[in-house]
Amino acid sequence: MNFTEKKWLILDNSVQNDPESLIESVLKARGVRPSMMGSFLSSNIESVTFKSVGIDEKEVVKAIKRIADAILSQEHIVVYGDYDVDGITGAAILWETLSLLGANALPYIPHRVDEGYGLSEKGIENLLATNAPKLIITVDNGIVANKAVDFAKEKGIDVIITDHHMPDKDHQLPKSHSLIHTTSLCGSSVALLLSKALKDSIQGHESAFDREHVMLAALATVADLVPLTGQNRIILKSGLSTIRSTKRLGLKELFLVAGLEGKEIGVYEIGHIISPRINAAGRIESGMDSLRLLCTKDQKKARSLALMLDETNTRRQGLMKDSATLAIERVGISSQDKKIIVVDDEEFEEGIIGLVAGKLVEEFYRPSIAIAKRKDISKGSVRSVSGVNVIELLRSMGDVFINVGGHPMAAGFTIKTSNIPRLKKELVKKAESVITDDQLLRTLKIDAVVPLSFQLAELFNKISSIGPFGMGNPEPTFLSKKVLIRDIRIIGKEKTHVRFVLSEEEISTPFEAIAFGMAERANDLEKDDQIDIVYTLDTNTWNDVTKLQLKIKDFKSYIHPHRDE
Repeated sequence: MNFTEKKWLILDNSVQNDPESLIESVLKARGVRPSMMGSFLSSNIESVTFKSVGIDEKEVVKAIKRIADAILSQEHIVVYGDYDVDGITGAAILWETLSLLGANALPYIPHRVDEGYGLSEKGIENLLATNAPKLIITVDNGIVANKAVDFAKEKGIDVIITDHHMPDKDHQLPKSHSLIHTTSLCGSSVALLLSKALKDSIQGHESAFDREHVMLAALATVADLVPLTGQNRIILKSGLSTIRSTKRLGLKELFLVAGLEGKEIGVYEIGHIISPRINAAGRIESGMDSLRLLCTKDQKKARSLALMLDETNTRRQGLMKDSATLAIERVGISSQDKKIIVVDDEEFEEGIIGLVAGKLVEEFYRPSIAIAKRKDISKGSVRSVSGVNVIELLRSMGDVFINVGGHPMAAGFTIKTSNIPRLKKELVKKAESVITDDQLLRTLKIDAVVPLSFQLAELFNKISSIGPFGMGNPEPTFLSKKVLIRDIRIIGKEKTHVRFVLSEEEISTPFEAIAFGMAERANDLEKDDQIDIVYTLDTNTWNDVTKLQLKIKDFKSYIHPHRDE
């Protein structure tokens, strides 16, 4: 079975006359009609409101009144976040806002192993043992914390939930004081909206969004893989304009140790360089260290925390590599033919099983589960493929789990170790009936077919206006057919990449192209061969000269008619 083969899906086969009409076609494929283009291209952060993302404003009013009363009476408030980028940045936003408004507030990030995900009885007990709060405000968690909310009420603690995860359709919502919830944003952005509303209400006048807080929500928007459309795109675009000028000492130091000083910071840098370092502490140490990094005003502490997170991330990478290798080895030939992959092992660390599951998806393109197996209670993490809603799939399993939560593309659960064999058997059977073969075929969506003689430079400039690109708003991808190879070289330290010089014909303008990780596939290609290429547009700067470059995502070759002469 070829797990890397891709099906090419051309979204628009019509002939485009100019870059402007092509951009309209690209946006149409993303569900943006011509009449909506103006609002799509807008980056007005003030248009992001509770109403625009479907949050019940009555719940917001209740929450603000309760928080205002707590501030007035100086009740102890705990902002209860989560140990990933979304929960950490959201906790920072809300805690800083409460502190600005004079609240007696502290942030709290639960320990992944000791307390588990989200608001828990164990976490509340730990809070009661130190400085008992009268009010807990969750960030990026709580929508399925029914037992924990009931426990808090028994202890005289009110709970306000702010969350964006999927509620459990089979159970009632938690009986919290108020619930501020939407699945349209990441958790940090929900905290951003609540923070602004608090300032507006308590200070008695309409305020602008705090630019630093928008920037933190932008980091979470990328890290949590929410669709970069609608309000998410506006938050990200606004946040990216601030990130380079941030006043946060910790982030500045993190950029420095990560090798980003002086470099442009976009979606890639956030997703692959910054977020893993912020996440690393919560995976194998304590997420509180990442929160301290974001909020510290001490230069030495900022430097120390940035170095510590960088070192922790290096350790996380080592653990991840070893565990992913083990997981891939454990997936036997018979498992590869199944529609879902489940791997469990005593050696898996709880903090990296999500990454291991993601690696399995990358390798086999199947919804995948990695379970950190322990004596009595085990933890599992799930990653999915496009079109397969794993949270619905898991919740259809009935009582096999102790608890389960997450998104359509990613979820997590706690399970009795004795139930793992049952999970494997029943889930594999259920997956056979609900997951189609087409869903397990990698699909490469192509926005349009264009010749290399198309106005690619002008098109590239137009494309930048519809970014930032990422989940839900991918970079526009194009197909050019029967392109001539003018030159081909294998490059890179490991000789795994291919650099092409391509043109439509021998006399036309050539373009440089790069195909990462495709050297083995290019072994049979030679100069003067013809290939169909699927690519995105990019630039490459060398010796201070910037040129347009094609980033090849896939190619198909033709046999050169004169090769055997």
